[in-house]
Amino acid sequence: MAPIAEKLLQEALALPEDARVDLAEALLESVDPGPADEGADAAWSAEARRRLEEVRTGAVKPVPWEDAERQIFDRSDDPKDR
Repeated sequence: MAPIAEKLLQEALALPEDARVDLAEALLESVDPGPADEGADAAWSAEARRRLEEVRTGAVKPVPWEDAERQIFDRSDDPKDR
């Protein structure tokens, strides 16, 4: 990291949390102006609505976070045993 960036980082870390969040959002927007695919936001919204409807109708059963976390991060857990 360039010295000026390191100095800015140290100053930013001293800011209150809400100011750091605002700064982080502004910095991210400056390097990522938005989704590359203009329809990405709409597609994700539609996917979220579809999944919510599946849960509401009982088509899928939610998994408690503790179980999901174990399935995701426990590398010794064989998917065939699920």
